[in-house]
Amino acid sequence: MSVGDLERETMRRVTGRLMPLIIVCYIVAYIDRSNVSVAALSMNEAIGLTAAQFGLGVSMFFVTYVIFEIPSNIVLARIGARRWIARIMISWGIVSACMALVQGEKSFIIVRLLLGAAEAGFTPGIIWYLARWFPASHRGRAMGRFYVGAALATVIGAPISGFIMKMDGFLDVAGWQWLFVVEGLPAVLLGFVVLRFLTDEPREAGWLPERGRTWLVERLAREQAEIDGQRAISVRQALASPGVLLLALFFFLYSFNSIGLTLWMPQVIQGGFGEPSDFVTALLTAVPYALAVVAMVLVARGVDRRGRHALHMAVPMAASGVMLVGSVLAGPGVLGFALLALSTGAAWSAVPALWGSATSFMTGVAAAAGVALINSVANIAGLAVTPLIGVVKEATGSFDAPLLVIAGAMFLAAAVAMASGPFTAPGRLAAETAAKAERDPA
Repeated sequence: MSVGDLERETMRRVTGRLMPLIIVCYIVAYIDRSNVSVAALSMNEAIGLTAAQFGLGVSMFFVTYVIFEIPSNIVLARIGARRWIARIMISWGIVSACMALVQGEKSFIIVRLLLGAAEAGFTPGIIWYLARWFPASHRGRAMGRFYVGAALATVIGAPISGFIMKMDGFLDVAGWQWLFVVEGLPAVLLGFVVLRFLTDEPREAGWLPERGRTWLVERLAREQAEIDGQRAISVRQALASPGVLLLALFFFLYSFNSIGLTLWMPQVIQGGFGEPSDFVTALLTAVPYALAVVAMVLVARGVDRRGRHALHMAVPMAASGVMLVGSVLAGPGVLGFALLALSTGAAWSAVPALWGSATSFMTGVAAAAGVALINSVANIAGLAVTPLIGVVKEATGSFDAPLLVIAGAMFLAAAVAMASGPFTAPGRLAAETAAKAERDPA
Protein backbone atom coordinates (compact mmCIF):
# COMPACT_ATOMS: atom_id res chain seq x y z
CA MET A 1 0.00 0.00 0.00
CA SER A 2 1.40 3.41 -1.00
CA VAL A 3 1.66 6.28 1.48
CA GLY A 4 -1.20 8.07 -0.27
CA ASP A 5 -3.44 5.00 -0.04
CA LEU A 6 -2.47 4.54 3.61
CA GLU A 7 -3.41 8.15 4.37
CA ARG A 8 -6.78 7.88 2.64
CA GLU A 9 -7.64 4.58 4.32
CA THR A 10 -6.55 5.79 7.76
CA MET A 11 -8.49 9.03 7.58
CA ARG A 12 -11.53 7.18 6.24
CA ARG A 13 -11.48 4.96 9.33
CA VAL A 14 -10.95 7.90 11.69
CA THR A 15 -13.79 9.87 10.09
CA GLY A 16 -16.15 6.90 10.17
CA ARG A 17 -15.38 6.14 13.81
CA LEU A 18 -15.48 9.66 15.28
CA MET A 19 -17.58 12.01 13.16
CA PRO A 20 -21.05 10.37 13.26
CA LEU A 21 -21.04 10.30 17.07
CA ILE A 22 -19.68 13.84 17.32
CA ILE A 23 -22.25 15.20 14.85
CA VAL A 24 -25.14 13.53 16.72
CA CYS A 25 -23.85 14.95 20.01
CA TYR A 26 -23.73 18.45 18.53
CA ILE A 27 -27.26 18.16 17.14
CA VAL A 28 -28.53 17.18 20.59
CA ALA A 29 -26.56 20.00 22.23
CA TYR A 30 -27.94 22.62 19.87
CA ILE A 31 -31.52 21.38 20.31
CA ASP A 32 -31.20 21.36 24.12
CA ARG A 33 -29.83 24.89 24.04
CA SER A 34 -32.61 26.34 21.89
CA ASN A 35 -35.73 24.24 22.62
CA VAL A 36 -36.77 26.77 25.23
CA SER A 37 -37.98 29.01 22.38
CA VAL A 38 -40.58 26.38 21.40
CA ALA A 39 -41.45 25.56 25.03
CA ALA A 40 -42.14 29.25 25.65
CA LEU A 41 -45.28 29.06 23.51
CA SER A 42 -47.07 27.55 26.52
CA MET A 43 -44.51 27.59 29.34
CA ASN A 44 -44.47 31.37 29.79
CA GLU A 45 -48.18 31.54 30.56
CA ALA A 46 -48.08 28.38 32.69
CA ILE A 47 -45.42 29.66 35.09
CA GLY A 48 -46.21 33.38 34.80
CA LEU A 49 -43.25 34.69 32.80
CA THR A 50 -43.52 38.02 30.99
CA ALA A 51 -41.69 38.51 27.71
CA ALA A 52 -39.01 40.56 29.48
CA GLN A 53 -38.52 37.92 32.16
CA PHE A 54 -38.27 35.20 29.54
CA GLY A 55 -35.69 37.19 27.56
CA LEU A 56 -33.59 37.77 30.67
CA GLY A 57 -33.76 34.12 31.68
CA VAL A 58 -32.78 32.84 28.24
CA SER A 59 -29.75 35.13 28.14
CA MET A 60 -28.51 33.80 31.50
CA PHE A 61 -27.36 30.64 29.70
CA PHE A 62 -24.63 32.65 27.99
CA VAL A 63 -23.40 34.25 31.24
CA THR A 64 -22.20 31.01 32.82
CA TYR A 65 -21.29 29.50 29.45
CA VAL A 66 -18.79 32.31 28.86
CA ILE A 67 -17.46 32.25 32.44
CA PHE A 68 -16.73 28.52 32.51
CA GLU A 69 -15.72 27.90 28.89
CA ILE A 70 -11.96 28.49 29.16
CA PRO A 71 -11.53 26.62 32.50
CA SER A 72 -13.56 23.74 31.11
CA ASN A 73 -11.38 23.41 28.02
CA ILE A 74 -8.18 23.52 30.05
CA VAL A 75 -9.48 20.68 32.24
CA LEU A 76 -10.43 18.72 29.10
CA ALA A 77 -6.93 19.10 27.68
CA ARG A 78 -5.38 17.82 30.90
CA ILE A 79 -7.61 14.87 31.79
CA GLY A 80 -8.67 13.78 28.29
CA ALA A 81 -11.60 14.51 26.01
CA ARG A 82 -13.41 11.21 26.50
CA ARG A 83 -14.15 11.60 30.20
CA TRP A 84 -14.71 15.35 30.16
CA ILE A 85 -17.03 15.45 27.13
CA ALA A 86 -19.00 12.57 28.67
CA ARG A 87 -19.26 14.59 31.91
CA ILE A 88 -20.46 17.65 29.99
CA MET A 89 -23.14 15.72 28.15
CA ILE A 90 -24.48 13.84 31.16
CA SER A 91 -24.65 16.98 33.33
CA TRP A 92 -26.26 19.17 30.65
CA GLY A 93 -28.82 16.46 29.86
CA ILE A 94 -29.85 16.22 33.50
CA VAL A 95 -30.05 20.01 33.90
CA SER A 96 -31.98 20.36 30.63
CA ALA A 97 -34.55 17.82 31.84
CA CYS A 98 -34.82 19.76 35.10
CA MET A 99 -36.21 22.69 33.09
CA ALA A 100 -39.48 20.77 33.35
CA LEU A 101 -39.53 21.61 37.08
CA VAL A 102 -39.26 25.41 36.85
CA GLN A 103 -42.14 27.25 38.54
CA GLY A 104 -41.40 30.92 38.07
CA GLU A 105 -38.84 33.56 37.12
CA LYS A 106 -36.27 32.73 39.82
CA SER A 107 -36.18 29.00 39.20
CA PHE A 108 -36.15 29.63 35.44
CA ILE A 109 -33.09 31.86 35.74
CA ILE A 110 -31.30 29.45 38.10
CA VAL A 111 -31.76 26.45 35.81
CA ARG A 112 -30.66 28.45 32.73
CA LEU A 113 -27.51 29.50 34.62
CA LEU A 114 -26.84 25.87 35.52
CA LEU A 115 -27.41 24.76 31.92
CA GLY A 116 -24.83 27.25 30.63
CA ALA A 117 -22.30 26.07 33.22
CA ALA A 118 -22.97 22.41 32.41
CA GLU A 119 -22.61 22.80 28.64
CA ALA A 120 -19.63 25.21 28.78
CA GLY A 121 -16.64 23.85 26.93
CA PHE A 122 -18.45 21.37 24.69
CA THR A 123 -17.96 23.14 21.35
CA PRO A 124 -14.35 24.32 21.88
CA GLY A 125 -13.57 20.95 23.44
CA ILE A 126 -14.64 19.14 20.30
CA ILE A 127 -12.71 21.62 18.12
CA TRP A 128 -9.55 20.94 20.14
CA TYR A 129 -10.22 17.20 20.05
CA LEU A 130 -10.59 17.13 16.26
CA ALA A 131 -7.26 18.93 15.91
CA ARG A 132 -5.69 16.03 17.84
CA TRP A 133 -6.97 13.54 15.27
CA PHE A 134 -7.05 15.28 11.89
CA PRO A 135 -3.87 16.53 10.19
CA ALA A 136 -4.01 20.03 8.73
CA SER A 137 -4.86 18.82 5.23
CA HIS A 138 -7.97 17.03 6.56
CA ARG A 139 -9.01 19.43 9.30
CA GLY A 140 -11.22 21.78 7.28
CA ARG A 141 -13.54 18.96 6.25
CA ALA A 142 -13.65 17.67 9.83
CA MET A 143 -14.61 21.11 11.18
CA GLY A 144 -17.19 21.50 8.43
CA ARG A 145 -18.79 18.15 9.23
CA PHE A 146 -18.92 19.07 12.93
CA TYR A 147 -20.71 22.37 12.27
CA VAL A 148 -23.14 20.60 9.98
CA GLY A 149 -24.65 19.40 13.26
CA ALA A 150 -25.64 22.97 14.20
CA ALA A 151 -27.30 23.59 10.85
CA LEU A 152 -29.11 20.24 10.94
CA ALA A 153 -30.32 20.96 14.47
CA THR A 154 -31.97 24.12 13.18
CA VAL A 155 -33.52 22.20 10.29
CA ILE A 156 -34.95 19.31 12.33
CA GLY A 157 -35.16 20.66 15.89
CA ALA A 158 -38.30 22.79 15.60
CA PRO A 159 -40.47 20.08 13.98
CA ILE A 160 -39.37 17.53 16.59
CA SER A 161 -40.06 19.95 19.43
CA GLY A 162 -43.45 20.78 17.95
CA PHE A 163 -44.36 17.11 17.81
CA ILE A 164 -43.36 16.53 21.45
CA MET A 165 -45.46 19.53 22.50
CA LYS A 166 -48.50 17.60 21.25
CA MET A 167 -48.03 15.26 24.23
CA ASP A 168 -49.66 17.99 26.34
CA GLY A 169 -51.74 16.39 29.10
CA PHE A 170 -50.31 12.89 28.72
CA LEU A 171 -49.96 11.46 32.25
CA ASP A 172 -51.11 14.90 33.46
CA VAL A 173 -47.82 16.46 32.35
CA ALA A 174 -47.73 19.62 30.23
CA GLY A 175 -46.37 19.47 26.70
CA TRP A 176 -43.56 21.92 27.45
CA GLN A 177 -42.47 19.73 30.37
CA TRP A 178 -42.42 16.63 28.15
CA LEU A 179 -40.29 18.64 25.71
CA PHE A 180 -37.50 19.23 28.21
CA VAL A 181 -37.57 15.68 29.60
CA VAL A 182 -37.68 13.88 26.25
CA GLU A 183 -34.99 16.07 24.67
CA GLY A 184 -32.77 16.04 27.76
CA LEU A 185 -32.50 12.26 28.07
CA PRO A 186 -30.61 11.68 24.76
CA ALA A 187 -27.72 13.82 26.02
CA VAL A 188 -27.41 11.65 29.14
CA LEU A 189 -27.46 8.44 27.12
CA LEU A 190 -24.98 9.83 24.59
CA GLY A 191 -22.66 10.75 27.45
CA PHE A 192 -22.27 7.07 28.29
CA VAL A 193 -21.81 6.25 24.60
CA VAL A 194 -19.00 8.83 24.44
CA LEU A 195 -17.40 7.26 27.51
CA ARG A 196 -17.47 3.88 25.79
CA PHE A 197 -16.54 4.70 22.18
CA LEU A 198 -14.48 7.91 22.10
CA THR A 199 -10.70 7.50 22.12
CA ASP A 200 -8.50 10.23 23.60
CA GLU A 201 -5.40 9.93 21.42
CA PRO A 202 -4.52 8.28 18.08
CA ARG A 203 -1.85 6.17 19.77
CA GLU A 204 -4.63 4.56 21.86
CA ALA A 205 -6.75 3.69 18.81
CA GLY A 206 -6.78 -0.10 18.86
CA TRP A 207 -9.48 0.04 16.17
CA LEU A 208 -6.88 1.40 13.69
CA PRO A 209 -4.50 -1.01 11.94
CA GLU A 210 -1.01 -0.69 13.39
CA ARG A 211 0.49 0.76 10.22
CA GLY A 212 -2.24 3.40 9.94
CA ARG A 213 -2.01 4.27 13.63
CA THR A 214 1.76 4.73 13.36
CA TRP A 215 1.39 6.93 10.29
CA LEU A 216 -1.21 9.18 11.97
CA VAL A 217 0.76 9.56 15.22
CA GLU A 218 3.94 10.45 13.33
CA ARG A 219 2.15 12.86 10.97
CA LEU A 220 0.49 14.76 13.82
CA ALA A 221 3.76 14.81 15.81
CA ARG A 222 5.60 16.37 12.85
CA GLU A 223 2.94 19.04 12.46
CA GLN A 224 3.01 19.83 16.18
CA ALA A 225 6.80 20.12 16.13
CA GLU A 226 6.60 22.53 13.20
CA ILE A 227 4.02 24.67 14.99
CA ASP A 228 5.81 24.71 18.34
CA GLY A 229 9.10 25.61 16.70
CA GLN A 230 11.81 26.37 19.22
CA ARG A 231 9.62 26.92 22.27
CA ALA A 232 6.32 25.70 23.70
CA ILE A 233 3.49 28.22 24.02
CA SER A 234 1.90 29.01 27.36
CA VAL A 235 -1.80 29.55 27.93
CA ARG A 236 -1.20 33.21 28.77
CA GLN A 237 0.76 33.77 25.56
CA ALA A 238 -1.97 32.11 23.51
CA LEU A 239 -4.75 34.20 25.07
CA ALA A 240 -2.83 37.45 24.49
CA SER A 241 -1.76 36.71 20.92
CA PRO A 242 -3.05 39.02 18.14
CA GLY A 243 -4.06 35.97 16.12
CA VAL A 244 -6.39 34.65 18.82
CA LEU A 245 -7.84 38.09 19.54
CA LEU A 246 -8.53 38.80 15.87
CA LEU A 247 -10.18 35.41 15.39
CA ALA A 248 -12.28 36.06 18.50
CA LEU A 249 -13.41 39.41 17.04
CA PHE A 250 -14.17 37.70 13.73
CA PHE A 251 -16.31 35.05 15.44
CA PHE A 252 -18.18 37.70 17.44
CA LEU A 253 -19.08 39.57 14.24
CA TYR A 254 -20.01 36.31 12.52
CA SER A 255 -22.38 35.61 15.43
CA PHE A 256 -24.55 38.56 14.39
CA ASN A 257 -25.69 36.07 11.76
CA SER A 258 -25.33 32.67 13.45
CA ILE A 259 -26.93 33.71 16.75
CA GLY A 260 -28.72 36.99 16.10
CA LEU A 261 -30.33 36.27 12.73
CA THR A 262 -30.96 32.60 13.57
CA LEU A 263 -33.03 33.42 16.67
CA TRP A 264 -35.04 36.00 14.73
CA MET A 265 -35.30 34.15 11.41
CA PRO A 266 -38.94 32.96 11.74
CA GLN A 267 -40.06 36.48 12.61
CA VAL A 268 -37.97 37.98 9.80
CA ILE A 269 -39.66 35.61 7.35
CA GLN A 270 -43.18 36.31 8.66
CA GLY A 271 -42.57 40.04 8.91
CA GLY A 272 -40.91 40.58 5.55
CA PHE A 273 -41.96 37.90 3.10
CA GLY A 274 -45.74 37.92 2.80
CA GLU A 275 -46.84 36.69 6.27
CA PRO A 276 -46.85 32.94 5.60
CA SER A 277 -48.52 30.54 8.05
CA ASP A 278 -46.60 29.19 11.04
CA PHE A 279 -46.17 25.83 9.30
CA VAL A 280 -44.87 27.38 6.07
CA THR A 281 -42.62 29.66 8.11
CA ALA A 282 -41.08 26.62 9.82
CA LEU A 283 -40.39 25.02 6.45
CA LEU A 284 -38.92 28.23 5.02
CA THR A 285 -36.75 28.66 8.13
CA ALA A 286 -35.06 25.36 7.35
CA VAL A 287 -34.00 26.46 3.84
CA PRO A 288 -31.09 28.80 4.78
CA TYR A 289 -29.56 26.15 7.04
CA ALA A 290 -29.93 23.41 4.46
CA LEU A 291 -27.92 25.67 2.17
CA ALA A 292 -25.44 26.21 5.01
CA VAL A 293 -24.81 22.46 5.17
CA VAL A 294 -23.90 22.36 1.48
CA ALA A 295 -21.81 25.54 1.64
CA MET A 296 -19.79 24.37 4.67
CA VAL A 297 -18.91 21.07 3.00
CA LEU A 298 -17.80 22.76 -0.22
CA VAL A 299 -15.72 25.49 1.45
CA ALA A 300 -14.15 22.97 3.85
CA ARG A 301 -12.83 21.01 0.88
CA GLY A 302 -11.32 24.19 -0.54
CA VAL A 303 -9.62 24.94 2.78
CA ASP A 304 -8.04 21.48 2.87
CA ARG A 305 -6.82 21.74 -0.72
CA ARG A 306 -5.50 25.30 -0.72
CA GLY A 307 -5.10 26.42 2.90
CA ARG A 308 -5.38 30.24 2.88
CA HIS A 309 -7.70 30.29 5.87
CA ALA A 310 -8.04 34.08 5.98
CA LEU A 311 -9.27 34.24 2.39
CA HIS A 312 -11.74 31.39 2.94
CA MET A 313 -13.12 33.35 5.89
CA ALA A 314 -13.21 36.77 4.25
CA VAL A 315 -14.80 35.95 0.90
CA PRO A 316 -17.89 34.16 2.34
CA MET A 317 -18.47 36.96 4.85
CA ALA A 318 -18.22 39.69 2.20
CA ALA A 319 -20.56 37.70 -0.06
CA SER A 320 -22.98 37.26 2.84
CA GLY A 321 -23.05 41.01 3.45
CA VAL A 322 -23.66 41.80 -0.23
CA MET A 323 -26.51 39.31 -0.49
CA LEU A 324 -28.09 40.53 2.74
CA VAL A 325 -28.13 44.09 1.41
CA GLY A 326 -29.57 42.73 -1.83
CA SER A 327 -32.32 40.97 0.13
CA VAL A 328 -33.36 44.23 1.77
CA LEU A 329 -33.35 46.06 -1.58
CA ALA A 330 -35.31 43.27 -3.28
CA GLY A 331 -38.00 43.39 -0.60
CA PRO A 332 -40.75 40.79 -0.04
CA GLY A 333 -40.88 37.99 -2.56
CA VAL A 334 -38.96 35.04 -3.90
CA LEU A 335 -35.82 37.01 -4.78
CA GLY A 336 -35.59 38.67 -1.37
CA PHE A 337 -35.97 35.36 0.45
CA ALA A 338 -33.51 33.60 -1.87
CA LEU A 339 -30.85 36.23 -1.19
CA LEU A 340 -31.51 35.99 2.57
CA ALA A 341 -31.09 32.21 2.45
CA LEU A 342 -27.93 32.38 0.34
CA SER A 343 -26.50 35.03 2.65
CA THR A 344 -26.97 32.73 5.65
CA GLY A 345 -25.38 29.77 3.86
CA ALA A 346 -22.40 31.91 2.83
CA ALA A 347 -21.79 33.19 6.37
CA TRP A 348 -21.89 29.73 7.94
CA SER A 349 -19.45 28.37 5.34
CA ALA A 350 -16.63 30.43 6.87
CA VAL A 351 -16.59 28.40 10.10
CA PRO A 352 -14.39 25.48 8.93
CA ALA A 353 -11.70 27.95 7.86
CA LEU A 354 -11.95 29.77 11.19
CA TRP A 355 -11.26 26.67 13.27
CA GLY A 356 -8.68 25.41 10.81
CA SER A 357 -6.87 28.71 11.31
CA ALA A 358 -7.22 28.64 15.10
CA THR A 359 -5.66 25.17 15.33
CA SER A 360 -2.88 25.86 12.82
CA PHE A 361 -0.61 27.98 15.00
CA MET A 362 -1.19 26.61 18.53
CA THR A 363 -1.00 23.17 20.11
CA GLY A 364 -1.71 21.45 23.43
CA VAL A 365 -3.30 23.21 26.39
CA ALA A 366 -2.55 26.61 24.83
CA ALA A 367 -4.66 25.67 21.81
CA ALA A 368 -7.47 24.48 24.09
CA ALA A 369 -7.49 27.82 25.90
CA GLY A 370 -7.24 29.84 22.69
CA VAL A 371 -10.10 28.01 21.03
CA ALA A 372 -12.22 28.42 24.17
CA LEU A 373 -11.56 32.18 24.24
CA ILE A 374 -12.59 32.54 20.61
CA ASN A 375 -15.83 30.66 21.23
CA SER A 376 -16.51 32.54 24.49
CA VAL A 377 -16.31 35.93 22.80
CA ALA A 378 -18.74 34.73 20.14
CA ASN A 379 -21.23 33.67 22.79
CA ILE A 380 -21.27 37.21 24.16
CA ALA A 381 -23.38 37.84 21.08
CA GLY A 382 -26.08 35.85 22.83
CA LEU A 383 -26.23 38.61 25.41
CA ALA A 384 -25.85 41.61 23.09
CA VAL A 385 -26.94 40.97 19.52
CA THR A 386 -30.39 39.47 20.00
CA PRO A 387 -31.70 42.39 22.11
CA LEU A 388 -30.06 44.85 19.69
CA ILE A 389 -31.99 43.41 16.75
CA GLY A 390 -35.23 43.71 18.73
CA VAL A 391 -34.55 47.34 19.70
CA VAL A 392 -33.71 48.39 16.13
CA LYS A 393 -36.76 46.57 14.79
CA GLU A 394 -39.05 48.28 17.30
CA ALA A 395 -37.53 51.68 16.53
CA THR A 396 -37.88 51.35 12.74
CA GLY A 397 -40.98 49.19 12.42
CA SER A 398 -39.40 46.56 10.13
CA PHE A 399 -36.51 44.14 9.91
CA ASP A 400 -34.78 46.05 7.09
CA ALA A 401 -32.56 48.08 9.43
CA PRO A 402 -31.57 45.08 11.59
CA LEU A 403 -30.66 43.12 8.45
CA LEU A 404 -28.47 46.03 7.32
CA VAL A 405 -26.81 46.07 10.77
CA ILE A 406 -26.05 42.35 10.35
CA ALA A 407 -24.74 43.01 6.83
CA GLY A 408 -22.40 45.65 8.25
CA ALA A 409 -21.09 43.11 10.75
CA MET A 410 -20.43 40.68 7.88
CA PHE A 411 -18.36 43.30 6.03
CA LEU A 412 -16.38 44.07 9.19
CA ALA A 413 -15.82 40.35 9.72
CA ALA A 414 -14.37 40.06 6.22
CA ALA A 415 -11.89 42.86 6.98
CA VAL A 416 -10.91 41.29 10.32
CA ALA A 417 -10.40 37.93 8.60
CA MET A 418 -7.89 39.40 6.17
CA ALA A 419 -6.12 41.23 8.99
CA SER A 420 -5.76 37.96 10.92
CA GLY A 421 -3.84 36.20 8.15
CA PRO A 422 -0.31 37.38 9.05
CA PHE A 423 -0.85 36.50 12.74
CA THR A 424 -2.22 32.96 12.28
CA ALA A 425 0.36 31.37 10.00
CA PRO A 426 1.50 27.92 11.26
CA GLY A 427 4.24 28.33 13.84
CA ARG A 428 3.87 32.11 14.01
CA LEU A 429 3.07 32.30 17.73
CA ALA A 430 5.85 29.89 18.68
CA ALA A 431 8.35 31.83 16.57
CA GLU A 432 7.32 35.13 18.18
CA THR A 433 7.63 33.59 21.65
CA ALA A 434 11.10 32.27 20.88
CA ALA A 435 12.22 35.60 19.43
CA LYS A 436 10.97 37.46 22.49
CA ALA A 437 12.83 35.04 24.77
CA GLU A 438 16.06 35.69 22.87
CA ARG A 439 15.64 39.44 23.24
CA ASP A 440 14.80 39.17 26.92
CA PRO A 441 16.39 36.00 28.42
CA ALA A 442 15.25 36.94 31.91
